[in-house]
Amino acid sequence: MKYQVGDRVLLLHSNEEGEVVGIINDKMVMVDVEGVQFPVYTDQIDFPYFKRFSEQHAAEKNQARKPHKIYIDNVKKEKPTAKYKVSDGVWLAFLPVYDKNVLDDDVIENFKLYLINQTEEAYHFTYRADKNNFELQNEILALSDFYLHDVAFEEMNDAPKFEFELSLVNVNKKKVPYLEQTLKIKAKILFKKIEEMHVKNEPTFSFLLFEKYPDKMEEIIPDYNARSKIFYDASAVQQKLEPAQSVIDLHIEKLTDNWKHLSNFEILTLQLSVFEKYYQLALAHFLPNLTVIHGIGKGKLKEEIHEILKNKKEVKSFVNQYHPNFGYGATEIFFQY
Repeated sequence: MKYQVGDRVLLLHSNEEGEVVGIINDKMVMVDVEGVQFPVYTDQIDFPYFKRFSEQHAAEKNQARKPHKIYIDNVKKEKPTAKYKVSDGVWLAFLPVYDKNVLDDDVIENFKLYLINQTEEAYHFTYRADKNNFELQNEILALSDFYLHDVAFEEMNDAPKFEFELSLVNVNKKKVPYLEQTLKIKAKILFKKIEEMHVKNEPTFSFLLFEKYPDKMEEIIPDYNARSKIFYDASAVQQKLEPAQSVIDLHIEKLTDNWKHLSNFEILTLQLSVFEKYYQLALAHFLPNLTVIHGIGKGKLKEEIHEILKNKKEVKSFVNQYHPNFGYGATEIFFQY
């Protein structure tokens, strides 16, 4: 539920402020305005913080602005913008909600998190917050914002991790089928963002998830038709083998169409079987490296693969670091021969 009892809200039809005093259902709340209580639909109210800031900022600009004429023919048509100040791309925005401490100073009580889409594309998304086991699946339209949930200020002290998996609503075969991004925000970065927000006199601060939805990587299979440096000619053997792949995707929907009836154990078994197959093919074709896309999820598949790799003598090293196309959802394996 976007609103909670005690939230200050703005009535959009009358521009009055009130307080939520009860939750009726997922579409209606009870609001108190100067002692009068009445029900309203949630799409007819909003949080007042952005309005307050905008009015203050507009007043300051009007004081400094000199009056001048603007002819309608000279007014440029502007690109629609998201509610929060961000540049092109998809962002995670934090809107601080303030309260008074014992010294009557404004202090941040919690953050309202929004997914901001400042691109021309609409996306399906899955969002996870690790600290409170929150998960949400939905769709965000082009040039719009989507409220995710509230995060208490004290929860941000433990470097929380925010995970996203996004895919295009309008499928494009030239684009990657999905994109996984993870933000892990350390306290030092958080306080720096808050300080910059105050210096710039802005109501929010944001983190970029991606600027442009990435194109699909062209799969490159190295040509190993030349004679091997080892003491036997492996080309005859390689010709009879299935081609190797330098990138393999282990998401279950990529492996089989009939996966919905499978148990978690059966899914994991199939994924590991496919991994082992292409691992052996990579060795047989003497690939220098192999990228395995395992996703983020609960991390079970990644853990199993990493345990297997620790006992493989052909593995020189493997890393699970940030990748522009896969986020933290892939492991790159480097071989030694």
